[in-house]
Amino acid sequence: GDIVLLAKPVTLTEGDRVTLTTDVPVATDGTSKPEKLLYAVSLPPVHGQIEHINYPGVPISSYSQLDVVAQKVSDVHDNSHGAGRSHSG
Repeated sequence: GDIVLLAKPVTLTEGDRVTLTTDVPVATDGTSKPEKLLYAVSLPPVHGQIEHINYPGVPISSYSQLDVVAQKVSDVHDNSHGAGRSHSG
């Protein structure tokens, strides 16, 4: 079936952390098992990372809808991806 993704933008400042909830990303594919949907992080945050709350400090590249429902995924703004890139202009 068709996949529908509803997402709201989240703005963070350095040091902030937001736990992703179904108020931010929620998806359905028309089946009775939306919790089995997987999100892939194709474009990581520029100034931070997406991480699982059980493994703070470790960036993840995918997570499930069930992780979002259980509030186990955070977007952390820590400027880590911007560090040491002064010559990347």
